[in-house]
Amino acid sequence: MRCLYREKIYRCGNYLEAEIYPVFAPPRSARSHKAKPTAEVQQALNQRHAERRIIRLANTNFTENDIRFDLTYSPEHAPEDPQTAQKNLQNFFRRLKRFRKKQDLSELKYIAVTEQGKKSGRFHHHIIMSGGVSINDLARIWKMGYTAAKPLQFDERTGIAALVKYMIKNTATYRRWNASKNLAQPKVTKRDGKISARKVKALYDLGASAAEEYEKIYPGYIFSDASAFYNDCNGGTYLAVYMYRQKQRRSSG
Repeated sequence: MRCLYREKIYRCGNYLEAEIYPVFAPPRSARSHKAKPTAEVQQALNQRHAERRIIRLANTNFTENDIRFDLTYSPEHAPEDPQTAQKNLQNFFRRLKRFRKKQDLSELKYIAVTEQGKKSGRFHHHIIMSGGVSINDLARIWKMGYTAAKPLQFDERTGIAALVKYMIKNTATYRRWNASKNLAQPKVTKRDGKISARKVKALYDLGASAAEEYEKIYPGYIFSDASAFYNDCNGGTYLAVYMYRQKQRRSSG
């Protein structure tokens, strides 16, 4: 089968993620017989896709001026089911939007995850959201229990990827994530055939030593990490590359 390599490039604020993978053109007479992944494999794939999607959204939309906000419940307000927990969270966002509007603050942006403790069964919420509101005001607006707020801390190489992975860390517990509709989407571009099969194999063989090569392919960005996978079934190589924008140095003059 003919094969060329496609790049799917996500630009997320100061971060870039590229997926490099083979695209095959089978003979017209050939029929596709795709094997379905097992339930465990599919669950792992779903987890990874959700994780990467949220990381891209978070790095695209939030800065050090925004916050991480965790919400828990006092015993008298503890919800009995996930639907009630979600309703409580949406009511909180409605109250917070009204407050921000009265204070002439920017429109609220958020990414939220609702989680149920595996052992305790208690619901709680993890949120990445717009800053500008004091901790005391946020606690008063929540009014259903305990709160903790911290400014977002960005790792130069990966942004807030570690925080997102923590928020959706355990697929065994109940979880539902949602986001405000006003989030900017990462800029996505595709290009075919820019990187040859020979080049892909060379990058695969170099592994972590391919930093300089990736920085030539994606100028203006610094190499952070890469992962690679070779598919024995189709003979294709799959690369995932993570990079961050090179900061411009300010002149001292």
